[in-house]
Amino acid sequence: MSALSDDWRADLDEVDATLIDEYQSGFPVVERPFRALGAELGISEDDALARVRALREAGIFRRFGAVLNPPVVGSSTLAAVSAPADRFEEVAEVINGYRQVNHNYRRDHEWNMWFVVTAASREVRDRILTEIEERTGLAVLNLPMLTDYYIDLEFPVMNDDRFARESLAETEVNATRISEEATGDLSPLEANLLVEIQDGFPLSATPYRDVADAIGADVDDVLAAVDRLLDDGCIKRIGCIVNHVVTGFDANCMVVWDVPDEELDERGEAVGRLPYVTLCYHRPRRPDQDWPYNLFTMIHGREADAVDEKIDELAADHLPFDHERLYSTATLKQTGAQYEELVGSESP
Repeated sequence: MSALSDDWRADLDEVDATLIDEYQSGFPVVERPFRALGAELGISEDDALARVRALREAGIFRRFGAVLNPPVVGSSTLAAVSAPADRFEEVAEVINGYRQVNHNYRRDHEWNMWFVVTAASREVRDRILTEIEERTGLAVLNLPMLTDYYIDLEFPVMNDDRFARESLAETEVNATRISEEATGDLSPLEANLLVEIQDGFPLSATPYRDVADAIGADVDDVLAAVDRLLDDGCIKRIGCIVNHVVTGFDANCMVVWDVPDEELDERGEAVGRLPYVTLCYHRPRRPDQDWPYNLFTMIHGREADAVDEKIDELAADHLPFDHERLYSTATLKQTGAQYEELVGSESP
């Protein structure tokens, strides 16, 4: 729950609203970004920086910085176990004890614990999954992303949209293959940079220079590396990362679909363009574990009934196939991927 009052938005002016909704991405990659930001907003550099600091202190922003892309940098997978009710907390403790597990959710399904493992290599990733099976005595459903159709977790805050993506500008959608053997091919500078910025940039007038000083690099080299990592997809976006709790989009559902393989890309790209679909991607079927689903979609809405209506619409008009709805019922762990583990040697 947020510590903010129910009417917290009433205390914000138009400039704050613009900061919150329009600068979750596209933040200037220049030595003095708040000066550039201020010029765009018609305010001073000091005012721009002070506003971002105040919004973070209020809990509206979680942090300021980069959203990194683990599947491009390392080897990542979505996994699940079916944890017995009387052992649920014990199993969660084992899984959450791995640094490489950065998200874990309870979902209303037979496979009731869903977590993400991101490691420096597929070998390390799969070793962790094997250890989890051995330590819990439970089979692990291993579902690495194979194709990314659309992934965007920017959240409009200062409006009454019912769905997270409803009023966002249209974004390019295509079938992007994801390798399980990804390593990112990072230079030493890029590796050091990712580790330094994984928890955010310093909230100062010169965040890129501060990062450069921290890793012993020239600021121009850091700026060039950030641009390069953005172009390569290792960094997805740079901006003010909103605390999704304050957005009101707390009715979210992962829907899994059994789509004919020959229709997968066409259907995935079409669904990825829908303004209420936040995530759309292809993961493998696991028929030996009674998992026939190969297309995953996420919808983030403010009301559960509205989300269900959109899932009904998806099934009727776009994906007329067998599907299941997996609502999240509890957050068991939520952190960023640990990039020390992705850019060099590692152990669990």
